[in-house]
Amino acid sequence: MEFKTNSGIWGTMFGVPCIVADNFLKLATGEQIKVLLYILRCSGKNCTEEEIAQNTGVSPQQAADAVMFWQQVNVLAPESISPQSSTIMTQTPTAQSVQQPAAEVKKTPPTNQRQSLKPTEIARIMKDSPDISELFKTAEGILGTLNNTQQNSLIWMFNYLGLKKEVIITLLSYCSGIEKTNVNYIEKIACDWSENEINTLDSAQQEVSRMSESREYTSKIMRAFEMKRRPTAKQSEFISQWKNIGFSIELIHYAYEKTIEQIDKLSFEYINKILLSWRNSGYASVKDVKNAESNYKKKKKSTSKSDDDDFDIEEYKLLVNKF
Repeated sequence: MEFKTNSGIWGTMFGVPCIVADNFLKLATGEQIKVLLYILRCSGKNCTEEEIAQNTGVSPQQAADAVMFWQQVNVLAPESISPQSSTIMTQTPTAQSVQQPAAEVKKTPPTNQRQSLKPTEIARIMKDSPDISELFKTAEGILGTLNNTQQNSLIWMFNYLGLKKEVIITLLSYCSGIEKTNVNYIEKIACDWSENEINTLDSAQQEVSRMSESREYTSKIMRAFEMKRRPTAKQSEFISQWKNIGFSIELIHYAYEKTIEQIDKLSFEYINKILLSWRNSGYASVKDVKNAESNYKKKKKSTSKSDDDDFDIEEYKLLVNKF
């Protein structure tokens, strides 16, 4: 299909720097492109963020962020903003100011120091590395349009942590699925994976499966305990221990009920003592525990003790251990 321009509209034109089309059509967001086009169209006059927002359909904050983006890549001159009036001087850049950044940018080597790469540097890295370019494209399909922080993070995970792009994509998919796409959260898991040498597609998928099972187990515990907030670090340790031992949710919930009966509050330490006591006595199900309780009550009754007498946890543990 061929496209032809309408020659009748060429009576009034304004210029767009070549670097915008060459380097930033993929990198810049739609809002940033709209803001730049409006500013270039208004070359020579002052525009407020509100005016830009009104004429481009973006918010004033998005307009301010877009202006900052184009300043960082030297498409707009930094001195064109007036802090007192929040007014933007729409100044068309000179050829020297536009071409200089591309000449100065060098390929950034892997480093353990977190860097804040400028958009021009990121554009050059994308051009030099097909893997990172492909990683960005796939990540945008998962997370949406990437901001500068996310782009820096992906480059850091790939270059410094050494995670393969398919491993990073697996991690992003998992975090998106649980609606935790905060950069700090993603990087924490990425560091754990790097330290534990989880750097193949198979190992990453296995780890995601393990994390998903653990998360589901924790959710069931929270429902069983009627918890309204996520467990603390210490509580999470107990939950992880119970999962590794193989305690069923039904058994844990029964231990929770016993705890409420005894001390009238949620206590992971108390529940843990009950569960370990049951395990040491060979009880693996609620049915096993209830049978032991029934036998204990019968024994108490046979020794002329009332069925309704309450027993404390220490006495109960001694009895259970005897069984």
